[in-house]
Amino acid sequence: MTSPRVLFVPVSGPSGMGEFARARSLADALRARWPNIETHFLLHREAPYAKEFHHPVTALPASPTLCTGEVVRVIDQFRPQLVVFDNAGRTSALRAAVRVGARVVYVSSRGRQRYKAFRLRWMRLLDDHWISYPALIAGGLDFFERLKLRLLGRPQMRFLDALLAPADERAADELLAQFGSPDLLVVPGGGSQFDDASITPNDFARWSKIVAAQGFRVVFIAGPAFSGRAEDMPGVRLVRGVSGGALHALLSRTKVVFVNGGDTLLQAMALGKPCVAVPIAGDQAARIARCASLGAVSAPAASASSGSEPAEACLKLLRDDAARSALEARVLGVGFEDALPALVERLGVHLGLASISSR
Repeated sequence: MTSPRVLFVPVSGPSGMGEFARARSLADALRARWPNIETHFLLHREAPYAKEFHHPVTALPASPTLCTGEVVRVIDQFRPQLVVFDNAGRTSALRAAVRVGARVVYVSSRGRQRYKAFRLRWMRLLDDHWISYPALIAGGLDFFERLKLRLLGRPQMRFLDALLAPADERAADELLAQFGSPDLLVVPGGGSQFDDASITPNDFARWSKIVAAQGFRVVFIAGPAFSGRAEDMPGVRLVRGVSGGALHALLSRTKVVFVNGGDTLLQAMALGKPCVAVPIAGDQAARIARCASLGAVSAPAASASSGSEPAEACLKLLRDDAARSALEARVLGVGFEDALPALVERLGVHLGLASISSR
């Protein structure tokens, strides 16, 4: 009997890694649950994380959406039982997966990808459509989305609160050696430069130094495209190449998280952590605003050119135990949960390894 084969097709590139990190967590969890599963990734050859990755990789000249011919060829050769497209892929790639008998899961993070997945020709190809944010942040299903689902009876929809890789305490210990648990964990994101926002990870670095100058332990997780140097960040522990498990452990250990409006914000909230959030991409501002409207996130005004409001918001939470505890209580009240266990069970159903689909 051949081993079940799973192909992961996330958006990837020289900078940014949110989709890859989500796919990596799923692949690791699947292999931990069912060690005989064969996994394979399609990744941009210039993505830093594609080098020496612990799952087999086919390197592409660009992100998978721009390399449809290569994607189709790998699907035909690898013949997976399951393909997970994360914000990537075109209709012909989805059809290729269906043609070889694979179940197809599509993950959307932004409005454009969500719209694509709700086109009737895609809905007929998809078994699952996962929206990578909670409904109260991404917006629940609208009238036309519900109507299409009733008409076709597919795909199965799921909103994801957060997706956390199992905590890797040993990796976190190594990153924090001789530094101690952080007071402030700074996670500005993969380092992508977005045309629709003026804030970049360099601004997060500037604000981090302000907090560190006040005597607090600050750990800064650098994304692939962040070019700052440790010697330019006095008092800040700069770390690179942080795995999903190490990030989970670091989030658990810190007092406050300073983050953008991407996946790590939801991960921190699922762990009940007080967060200060600043958007680095246009779609993140509305997401942060929805969390702030629940009283579950501190969302200070931010300027790339000047100002220290985000640093001051972090310092307030670090200095004021009562304010920090109150924010923690509101975060817990939102009730975000880790979706990873349910997703692993669902993928196991698609592979014939589990009999009941978690909802």
